[in-house]
Amino acid sequence: MAALIRRPRPRAISLVGLGFVFLIGVWLLVNLLKDPERFFTVFLIGLTTGLVYALVALGYTLVYGILQLINFAHGDVFAFTGLLASTMILTVFDLTEQDSAGVIILGLLGTLVVVVAFGATLNSLIERVAYHRLLKAPRLALLITAVGMSFIVQNVALAIYDVNFRRVPELIPRSDVFSIGGVHYQWNKLSVVLITIPVLLLLTWLVRSTRQGKGMRATAQDPDAAAMVGIDVNRTISFTFALAGGLAGVGGLLFLLQFNIRYDSGFELGLIAFTAAVLGGIGNLSGAVLGAVVIGLIQAFNEGLAWATPGSDWTRSIIFGVLIAILVFRPQGILGEQVADRA
Repeated sequence: MAALIRRPRPRAISLVGLGFVFLIGVWLLVNLLKDPERFFTVFLIGLTTGLVYALVALGYTLVYGILQLINFAHGDVFAFTGLLASTMILTVFDLTEQDSAGVIILGLLGTLVVVVAFGATLNSLIERVAYHRLLKAPRLALLITAVGMSFIVQNVALAIYDVNFRRVPELIPRSDVFSIGGVHYQWNKLSVVLITIPVLLLLTWLVRSTRQGKGMRATAQDPDAAAMVGIDVNRTISFTFALAGGLAGVGGLLFLLQFNIRYDSGFELGLIAFTAAVLGGIGNLSGAVLGAVVIGLIQAFNEGLAWATPGSDWTRSIIFGVLIAILVFRPQGILGEQVADRA
């Protein structure tokens, strides 16, 4: 008689995790049934916010893929670029709501080019000054340096822009793109999607299909082997930091157009974006985007739904509670860490 193969029983901790997921599903379903119009409106808001988080989360995951380093200064680079964007819009281009659509579009495109170049340059400078000589040092030295650079960038931004929040006029109309059954979606939110999606597609193409992207993936897998086959590892690392800084610039501009921003806005948003990267699977590009969208939805549902929601005062606790839960129940994240994509 053939021996029966026993299936391992699910661990208690896994059952607890599944229980949490079930309860969240029930909560969402009840809110959907009680007020479907509100549910889908909040869903669209969360999706838009999540795409902004995705731009910052990708910067974290790109650098982690190359150096196994969480670049804590990345969030402050994001905030600095957002503040620079406010200067470009208010002072250099002097854009107002009364300007024609063509003038506003050209001004925003010019601002985008400047903040992307600034973010890429600043992040590359951070890598060259703070991290380059520590690449062979213990990871703890790199981590402490990253924390130090975060405070330095934050205080430089404080010295230039003071403690006040910066905001810009409503350059993108807040009128409805569509209104279906009471579900409204405005042009200012759609603009985030129209900018972010092409950026994410371009990044995916760059990493997967270009020579530089292949060099990034090779360096992420084995820097020594990559150097042996002729890849300039130092240049690849610098390019990765520049790319991450450029993404922070795009995110800073989009965030400014939606909300207010000041010198320390990048600290909290950087932690949220880092949480999103871990949630999706740190080092995984698709995972970073997925994790960011999930975090955006969590925030929107908590602050926008009506039935049994803790409210905005609990948003930070819930988001970082999700981070802790992921580290406990699924440390590799939703999609897991794919070595081939760790760039």
